[in-house]
Amino acid sequence: MDITSILGVLIGAALIVQGITFDKLGNFWDPASILIVVGGTLAAVIASYPLNKLKSMGKHMGMLMSGKKFEAASTIDQLIDMAQIARKNGLLALEEKANALQDPFFKQAVMLVVDAVEAEKVREMLEGSVDNMAARHEDCAGIWDKASAFAPAFGMIGTLVGLINMLKGLNLDAGGASDIGENMSVAMITTFYGCILANLLFSPIAKKLRIRNEEEILYKQLIIEGVLGIQTGDNPKSLKERLVTFLDTKQQLKLLESESGGE
Repeated sequence: MDITSILGVLIGAALIVQGITFDKLGNFWDPASILIVVGGTLAAVIASYPLNKLKSMGKHMGMLMSGKKFEAASTIDQLIDMAQIARKNGLLALEEKANALQDPFFKQAVMLVVDAVEAEKVREMLEGSVDNMAARHEDCAGIWDKASAFAPAFGMIGTLVGLINMLKGLNLDAGGASDIGENMSVAMITTFYGCILANLLFSPIAKKLRIRNEEEILYKQLIIEGVLGIQTGDNPKSLKERLVTFLDTKQQLKLLESESGGE
C-alpha cells in the first residue's frame, strides 16, 4: 500500500492550518467560494472529456493507493527461469509457463515466442502495445492536469464575482456597504481554494499516475527484451546481466550479488 499521496495531502493541510492558526479557521470557510471553485472545476472537466474517460477517474484513486504493482526483480527472475527451461527443453516447453501467467501482456509475449513468430514482428507488436498503453495513461493523467489548470482559473472567476459585487455595493446607500466584507471574502477565498486544489491535490495525482505509468513501461520493456533474448537462445546469465541494466545501480548490485551468492 502506498500512503504517500494521503500523507502528502495531510502534511500540506496541517501546515496550512498551522499557518492560519486554529482560532481563525472560520475565516477561511465559505460555501459560496467552494461552490464556484469545486463546482466550476468539476463542470469544466466534465465538459472537456467524454464519459468513457471520466469513468476511469475512480480507478485512479485505487492506483494511487495500491502501491508499486510491478516488481522488476521478480520479473527478471521469471524470465531467467524461462530462459533456462528453453535452453534445456526448447521453446515449446514454455507454453505451460505462459498459461500459468496472470498478466495478459507477459502471456502474449511468451506465446509469440512459443509460436515461432519472427523476432522483428514480436518486437513490433509488443512495443506497439506499450506505446498504446502509454498514450492511454497520458490521457488519464491529462484529466488531472486539466483539473489543476481549471481550479486556479475558477478561483480567479470567484475573485471577479466578489469584486464585482463589492463594487456594485459601493453604489448603494450607506446601508449597502455592510456587504463589502462578505463580497471581498469571496473574492479572496476562491483564489485560495483554487491554488490549494491545484497544487496539493490535482497536480500530485497527475504526477503519481505518470510514475505508475513509468513503472509499468519498465516492466514491459524487461519482458520484451527478456522474451527476445530467450527466442535467440541467449545464455541465461548473459541475459540477466543485460536485463538488470534497466534498473538503478542499487537494484543491479542486489540482483547480481544474489546470483553470485546462490552459486
